[in-house]
Amino acid sequence: MLNGRKRTASVLATLCITALSGSVLVAAPTFAEPDIDDVQSRVDSLYKKAEQASERYNDARLNLQRAQKRLTALRADLDRQRDKFESVRQDMAASVVSQYQGQALSTTTQVLLAKDPDAFLDQVATVSGYNDQQSEMMADFAVQAQQLEMREAAAKRELDRIAATKKTLADEKAEIDDKAAEAKDLLDRLEARAAPVSRSAERLPDVPVSGRAGAAVSYALGQVGDSYVYGAAGPSAFDCSGLTMMAWAQAGVGLPHSSGAQMGSGSPVSQDQLQPGDLVFYYSPVSHVGIYIGNGQIVHAANPSTGVQVSPVFSMPYSGAVRPG
Repeated sequence: MLNGRKRTASVLATLCITALSGSVLVAAPTFAEPDIDDVQSRVDSLYKKAEQASERYNDARLNLQRAQKRLTALRADLDRQRDKFESVRQDMAASVVSQYQGQALSTTTQVLLAKDPDAFLDQVATVSGYNDQQSEMMADFAVQAQQLEMREAAAKRELDRIAATKKTLADEKAEIDDKAAEAKDLLDRLEARAAPVSRSAERLPDVPVSGRAGAAVSYALGQVGDSYVYGAAGPSAFDCSGLTMMAWAQAGVGLPHSSGAQMGSGSPVSQDQLQPGDLVFYYSPVSHVGIYIGNGQIVHAANPSTGVQVSPVFSMPYSGAVRPG
């Protein structure tokens, strides 16, 4: 009897533990809430992807402009060749009509009736040679016109491809913006629960530089605090290559609106030879650019969260530097 009671108590205890365990697992699941650092890392990653897409968009826009110029030149060449071709065609038609209209006599008969058969044959040979020459000219122009039309078609296909790429990049950027906004919203809510952090106004460094580099640096530093907007180039919002393009424009130096293209717009500079005004590039492939201001710092349009700011020169993966002008 005692052993039976022990077995019953043991079974009940086991059932209670099992039931309790089940209720804990089902009714009270625990999830680790992401901390501020984790969410900030996610936001930064999304901003980086958005900037890469934005710079690819800038590259596509440059390619589109070049393609439009090529297409304009091709069409102008084609029009000129068509005019020449039409002029030759009309001359040939007039020559044929003038030579054969109203003349039913055979060449043999004309030779027999001619006062000077040898002179007549010379004339026929001359006309034949002239006709052969015009035929060659017509064939040549036809070939040229065909080649130009093929080039025009190729340029049109290029434009279509760029337009498709532009749309794809715009869609990609929009999707990344949505994700970044979602993550930023979570970050804001987490920061709202954290202790407030006092932020003093950023003191801009004094950069002793003059000349064209000085104009570029001065302009860029003057934009500190402005917003970061993808594809923007001022006057109050910039992306990274838009800021550097506008800064060096103040010095009379034209730069393309693309970090990758700007890397080929100057003389390469080693890390230990950096001077204020130099363009510094980041990531591989290059997708970010800033302006070196001395003392191991750059000014750059960082991301939508911080806008234009001053940062350490090696705060991002360094890819190289060039000196414009």
